[in-house]
Amino acid sequence: MNRELKSTNRRNFIKSASLASAGLLGLQGIQAMDTPSQELSSTPSLPKNLTVVFQGDSITDAGRNREHYYPNQVRGLGLGYVFNAVSRMMAAHPQTEWTIYNRGISGNKVYQLADRWNDDCLQLQPDVLSILIGVNDFWHKINGDYNGTVEVYEQDFSALLDRTKQKFPDLKLIIGEPFAVNGGTAITDKWHPDFNAYREAARRVADSYKAVWIPYQEIFDEALKTAPASYWCPDGVHPSIPGAYLMADAWIKAFESIF
Repeated sequence: MNRELKSTNRRNFIKSASLASAGLLGLQGIQAMDTPSQELSSTPSLPKNLTVVFQGDSITDAGRNREHYYPNQVRGLGLGYVFNAVSRMMAAHPQTEWTIYNRGISGNKVYQLADRWNDDCLQLQPDVLSILIGVNDFWHKINGDYNGTVEVYEQDFSALLDRTKQKFPDLKLIIGEPFAVNGGTAITDKWHPDFNAYREAARRVADSYKAVWIPYQEIFDEALKTAPASYWCPDGVHPSIPGAYLMADAWIKAFESIF
């Protein structure tokens, strides 16, 4: 086979392969659009302009680069459920002009949120505030690094929301349930049953402030029926990639239920 014929055959092969790949990607795209989690455009009442602030600890932080503090920055949104939820929502609603911040900080407890609340929440003037906090209020206590109680957790959480609602009475709230995934490497006998009190306290706070509640514990408990904690949340606290997807899916449903 001469060199010219070889070159022609090679070009034809590459062209055929490229067309086949494009066809496969197109089919996958169509299939993806048919899945329930992608049907986000079914909510026509979402406002065009909206400021959303995510607050919490390492689960929300998810390794975000804090130097990228302006809204809608990829590196500033972290690698967890926040980025997953935001990217999907913004792709599904390109007609919007949303301003979205991630202000989660690893290791935080409620009182530490309160210490930085002016800078990391109030001055951002949120229309929607999403908070997931509580696991460190318990975890650091049983590790001997903190002496707070569940009563302190609930009181601090309520005081934080009082302060916020006084400034923004029309603020829409989303509160995520603190969770501990059984089978995770960090979840010992010390967690049960005492951690349940923190989950219950968070639920009472959510009810008191008419927040949309995300039952993350129930979501992960259900997920454990299909795969172990090592798949969804290896240490029982910090979700894996599929675990973050589950959280984002639940968050999007909560967000859309507000409007």
